[in-house]
Formats: sequence, structure tokens, C-alpha cells
Amino acid sequence: MFSRLREDFQTIFHRDPAARNVWVILTYPGWQALVMHRMAHMLWNMPMPPREFWKYLARCLSQFSRFLTGIEIHPGAKIGRRFFIDHGAGVVIGETAEIGDDVLMYHEVTLGGTSLEKIKRHPTIGNNVLIGMGAKIVGAITIGDNCKIGANAVVNKDIPDNCTVVGIPGRIVARNGRKVVSDAIVMDNTINKVDPQDEVIRELRQRVELLEQQIEKLEQHTHPFDDPDVFHPETDSR
Repeated sequence: MFSRLREDFQTIFHRDPAARNVWVILTYPGWQALVMHRMAHMLWNMPMPPREFWKYLARCLSQFSRFLTGIEIHPGAKIGRRFFIDHGAGVVIGETAEIGDDVLMYHEVTLGGTSLEKIKRHPTIGNNVLIGMGAKIVGAITIGDNCKIGANAVVNKDIPDNCTVVGIPGRIVARNGRKVVSDAIVMDNTINKVDPQDEVIRELRQRVELLEQQIEKLEQHTHPFDDPDVFHPETDSR
């Protein structure tokens, strides 16, 4: 237990420049939520009867953790080593979610489910993954190792290793350190490569340009005074 705590402190020192000493880290809601989740996870998986009683205690502890830190982690979620939630407000991690080692997660991230059946319905996050603030990763999908999920991205498809994903819906913009061309096949599983809003914005720009052209024509017909070749006795002293 003490070795895990020491490892947690070293991880936070490494990832957060604002962590000046251990006493500051003790106030971090991300660290507090992680410690209480470990206790709740142990109760959730307690083999001795009555098992439902232990699960109830685990849920009570997780809800207390949510009240204290603003971070909701289901006791059934599996979390690896050196996991760090920076800031942490609004984070939600579902029951069947699995998180690998060396994962960095920012606030308002959701690892949610899309099924009402009692099956694996939450994401599996690989090792050394960075999940930006506000990202939503939903469904029983897999995020590969060394991936970066951009802020406010919505991901509902599998992502291969070493990818950077941004947008709504999430699309891969870089893989293995190289920029991805939008019309190239770069994914092991198909994911939206083009943001559907791009086409809408393009059509709106075309309509605006057409309207501007029509307005210019109307102004030329309705303002003959602008034509220098036309003589206007009311205004011209010639």
C-alpha cells in the first residue's frame, strides 16, 4: 500500500508542476478519489459472503467519494498504476471501464456506456493515454496505447495505438507521429474521417457569397446616382 502511495506521489510530481510538496497533493481531489476507489474496488470484489453487503458498502464509499471530490468512479471499474486525474471535477467512470497504466485524465471526462444490458458496456483505455478535458468516450470500445484524445472530443469507435483524435465525432488527425490525410484509410476500424459539420459550413459559405452577389446587383439598380455617366439635374451643377 505504501509503495503504491509513493508511486502516486511521484506520478503527480512528474505530471503536475503545481504540486510543490506532499501536503499539497493530499488536497488533490483526483488523488483522494483514487485512494477511495481502491478501497471501494476491494469491497466490490470481496469473495466472502454476504457479497451483496460488501457491494453495498462499496457503493456507499464511492458515493461519499463523489460527494467529497466531485469525481464518480464506479467500484467495479478497473484502474491501472500511475493513474492521475488532474483537477477532476465532473469526471465519470462507469462500472465496466478498464484503464491501463500511466493514464492522464483531465476534468469533465466521461467513460460512459451505451447499452442497458449487463455486459461489458464501457471503454477500455490502453497504457500511456492522455484524455483531454471534456472528452466523452462511450461504448465498449478500445483506445489503443499512447493515444491522445483532444478536449471535448466524442469517441464511439475503436482507436488504434499511437493516434491523436479530435472533433465531434472523433476522427484521427495523426498516427505514429505523422499527420493523417482526411481521405486516406488509416484506421483499423472505420470511424468518421470527415466532420459532418464541415459540409454544412461549406454550403452556408456558398449561400452567403451568392447572397452578397445578389445584393451588389440590387444596389447597382436601385442607386443610379452612383453612375458617373448619368446626369442628375437635382444634384449635378453641370
